[in-house]
Amino acid sequence: MAFQAPQTPTGSTSSALRPQLPVSSTTWNTPGTLARTPASAASSSNTYTLPTSPLKQRRTSNENYKPKVLRTCGNKPACLVNASLTFCGNNQIYAFGGFDQYTDEVYNHVLKLDLTTLQWALVDNYGDIPGVRMGHTACLWQSDKILVHGGENEHREYLSDVIVFDIKTATWTQPEVRGPFPRGRARHAAAVHDNKLFVVGGITGPENMTLDDICCLDLRTWTWSRSWTFVPRFDHTAWVWGGRMWVFGGLEPGMEKTGELWWLDLKSSPAFKTAPEYGSNDGSGSTYRSNPGSRLAYGQYPITQSLTSTGPGGYTANTSSVQSRGSAPAVKPSAPGSVSSVKFVYGPNVPSQTTGTHFHCYSSGALLDFVTPTVSMRQSDCNLSALELNGLQWQRLAEGPEIFDPEYRWHYCAINEDGTKAWLLGCPVDAGEGANGPFEEYLSDIMLIDLKKYGLLGNEASDARIGMGKLQASDRLATPESHGLGADLASMFDRSPDSGTGSDFVVTGEADYTDLDNEPVNSSSSVPGSDSQVTVLSNTPTSRPIHVHKLILQARWPHFGRVYAAQMAEFHTKKMHIPEPYSVVRSFLYYLYTDSIAKNEEFCPTLDEVAGMLVMANIYDMPRLRLLCIHRLSRELDVESAAIVWERASTAGEDWLKRRAATFCLMHWGRLVRTEGFRRLNRQSMMELCEVIDVEGRVVGGEELEEIGGLGGGRVGLASSSRALARRPTYNNREEIMEDADAEDDEGMEMN
Repeated sequence: MAFQAPQTPTGSTSSALRPQLPVSSTTWNTPGTLARTPASAASSSNTYTLPTSPLKQRRTSNENYKPKVLRTCGNKPACLVNASLTFCGNNQIYAFGGFDQYTDEVYNHVLKLDLTTLQWALVDNYGDIPGVRMGHTACLWQSDKILVHGGENEHREYLSDVIVFDIKTATWTQPEVRGPFPRGRARHAAAVHDNKLFVVGGITGPENMTLDDICCLDLRTWTWSRSWTFVPRFDHTAWVWGGRMWVFGGLEPGMEKTGELWWLDLKSSPAFKTAPEYGSNDGSGSTYRSNPGSRLAYGQYPITQSLTSTGPGGYTANTSSVQSRGSAPAVKPSAPGSVSSVKFVYGPNVPSQTTGTHFHCYSSGALLDFVTPTVSMRQSDCNLSALELNGLQWQRLAEGPEIFDPEYRWHYCAINEDGTKAWLLGCPVDAGEGANGPFEEYLSDIMLIDLKKYGLLGNEASDARIGMGKLQASDRLATPESHGLGADLASMFDRSPDSGTGSDFVVTGEADYTDLDNEPVNSSSSVPGSDSQVTVLSNTPTSRPIHVHKLILQARWPHFGRVYAAQMAEFHTKKMHIPEPYSVVRSFLYYLYTDSIAKNEEFCPTLDEVAGMLVMANIYDMPRLRLLCIHRLSRELDVESAAIVWERASTAGEDWLKRRAATFCLMHWGRLVRTEGFRRLNRQSMMELCEVIDVEGRVVGGEELEEIGGLGGGRVGLASSSRALARRPTYNNREEIMEDADAEDDEGMEMN
């Protein structure tokens, strides 16, 4: 059975950036923990008590967040097809090349969009200016240069040259490249990693043959490697992460869109570690014939009639590396490294690649898929999804109405180097006539998407979180341990002064189920007033002491540093009480030592502790901890913890996480209400969670459930096939339900 047409919750919650008086009370029904009680006055104290919950008068910045569409100005480019768009730092996006879908004119212009002023400008460029081209790649290199490779010129000739644009001087240079030139190509994918330019796939030749090769250019010696067999693709996305080259999406040789994910281990092969040796051309990649009949479709290539030798700007096209009629393909060896692939067949969060306009990019250890509105696609079918590369699981980060306006169509996507911001560029569906004609002929609008709002850490923070750096993906640990300085500090955490670790401060929390062996004691406490210290008494049992080092707390916890600098009671007594469950307090202090909230059986065993730390992060204005908590909670959300995560997200004022947890609760309502986490909710939270259901929602089953499509492994309220519904098993007990839930995680995937 299922709830029909549930409504996404929009509850109003709030949080404070830093703790202030008065202290508000919150009740968390944790096993073995008494409910919090308002503090009362007392005559003496030797422990400083921190506030218990965020203030309600301030709201978090991500509440009801929806990206805004802004209108650009200046020399807005024509609606270019197969141009390159590159974010180059300093709030600037550069566009190069492409052709006009209406006039079939091919360009070599350089345009710049200032994201601060939203001003487009035509860049005056100098040096060895390249000829016109489309379907090329443009990668940011050394933070101030753009590497342009390949493409197709106005004569329908495929190029294999490499040209470099210096952003600071607006100057083009064409380096002297050696080695076996790869076959000229367009609509391929490229990525820069470890001073190498990797090139994968593309189309070539007079009949649009699909290339299946991979090669790399050493950017220190400007020497091409030989070509190896990998995967036949074009219009795809490629990136390097975890010591692997990843390829996703695009079109197969038969012009069919694909959702397969391929990867090649780079670290396991010496061929990618050393500079390629200079040698003769080893021939072009093997090719696959594709149907050219769709080349006139939007986003593809025009039939160019002009055979002039110059582009529209009067610049002579590069001809030294033109390969319009390549020789017969030579036999290539297989790629030097293990090659694997996975095909996502179906699943509740797997985006279909066969419909809609998709933009793929890499961020924070995940592949992002922006499924944007089209004429034939409903807004409800659009979404922002993420494929976690560490576990190959799809996650739905946002639904279409939460991020996209159906009145706009998007043509290009750019993302910053850290993977925390993405921009979509496009135009309104019907904007009328402007001074220069209809707006739809221009990239007139831009939408900034703050990816941190959806729990993405950023590339650097994400790599540090899993402790991988440049390690090969297969060498990573499922639950990485601290290393380096973090490991040294962790070995000193919560050790008594007698152990010789030099601990000189004691922190206590509220006794909970993880502290049952400790005999609870009632302790008085104090909180800081505006001018003097006010002493209060807490009736809540206190946990056993946690031994820490005040120097580490001062360096890592800004609020503690301010309190300690004020020389309040804890400065003299060297004691502090935090009115949170003992397990949460201990996990929080362990984070201060290690800068990690990765799963640890001793210090951070469950999502309950992470959810508690999320509340503390919002109380004490710790943005990094907040982001880490949101990332882990949103990715590891399960039936047992969903109710607790929903409640803590509400307390912390994290609206996006609250909606995500509420949706998860509704989708698994039958199992959720039987969990210990749901029973631990207080009465008010239970009522609020039940009210998340739409006022017209009701339980349906039997034939009516089949008529509306049922669940069938899909999302609530969305139709699915009767075959999938018929496959749903009947459960006899709770254990069978939970076992089946674990098995569902592996559905929809075929491994090679």
